[in-house]
Amino acid sequence: MLRVAIPNKGTLAEPAAQMLREAGYRQRRDPKDLVCADDANDVEFFYLRPRDIATYVGSGDLDLGITGRDLLVDSGAPAEEVVDLAFGGATFRFAARPGTLTSAKELGGHRIATAYPGAVRRYLDEHGLTADVIRLDGAVENAVRLGVADVVADVVSTGATLRQAGLEIIGEPLLVSSAVLVRRADAPEHPQAAQLLRRLHGVLVARRYVMLAYDVPAGLLDRASSLTPGIESPTVSPLHREGWVAVQAMVQRDDVHRIMDALYELGARAILVTNIHACRL
Repeated sequence: MLRVAIPNKGTLAEPAAQMLREAGYRQRRDPKDLVCADDANDVEFFYLRPRDIATYVGSGDLDLGITGRDLLVDSGAPAEEVVDLAFGGATFRFAARPGTLTSAKELGGHRIATAYPGAVRRYLDEHGLTADVIRLDGAVENAVRLGVADVVADVVSTGATLRQAGLEIIGEPLLVSSAVLVRRADAPEHPQAAQLLRRLHGVLVARRYVMLAYDVPAGLLDRASSLTPGIESPTVSPLHREGWVAVQAMVQRDDVHRIMDALYELGARAILVTNIHACRL
C-alpha cells in the first residue's frame, strides 16, 4: 500500500485534500483523524504537521508527501520535489531597517532572524556568505526592533507588515515557494506512485484548461485551428449544414475569453466553454 503524508492543518491542508479528492482519492471526514485508508486505490494517507512531512518522507517511513517547497528546503531532509502542485504560493524575502543594507550581498556578518533557518543557511551557503542565523517561531518582523537581529527573513505578500515594523525589503526573493509533492531522493519506484502522479497531473491540467467547442465555416477552419490548436490537434466534425464544421479543442482557461472574441470576429458561432473535471494526456 502506498503511504502518503498530507498536511493536517494550516494553509496547505484543505487545498491538498481537495486536490486528492479531485484525483479520485478518499480523504478523512473528521479533522481529528490522523490516518485515512483508501483501500480501493491501495493508498493510506497520514495527516502530519507540514514541517514534519519532508522528514518522514526523507527517512523512507512514508513514500510520498505534500508539503511546501519552503518546508522541504528548510528541513534539509534527503527528499526531492516531484511536481509543483500550483497552490499555496509564498515568497520569502530579506528585510532590514531602511538604509541599513542595499542588497542581499551585504548580509555577511549580520544577525538574521527567521522561522526558516535551513532555507536561509542554504541561501547563504549558495552565495558564499557567513551570517548568524537566529531561529524564531513567529513574529520575526519584531526581531530588529527588539534588538535580537539586524535582518529578518520571512514570507512576504504585500510587505505591509514589514513596513509597519519599520523595515524595507532587501534584494530579490531568497525563495519562491508553493505546495509540492515530494519523495525520498533514492526511493525505488512504488507501483501505486506513478498512478497517483498521473492523477495529480490530470487535476493540474483540468484546472488550467477548459474545453472549447464552436461551429465555423469550413473555409475558415485553418485560421480557427490556429487559434485553438489543442493538445495534439482540434477535433473536427462535419455539420448537417453544408460548408460548416464543429470544432472542439482544449484551451488555457486564462486565455479563453480572448480566444472566444477572436473566433467570433473570424466568423465562428455557437461558441461554448465546458469545464474539465479530470483528464489523462
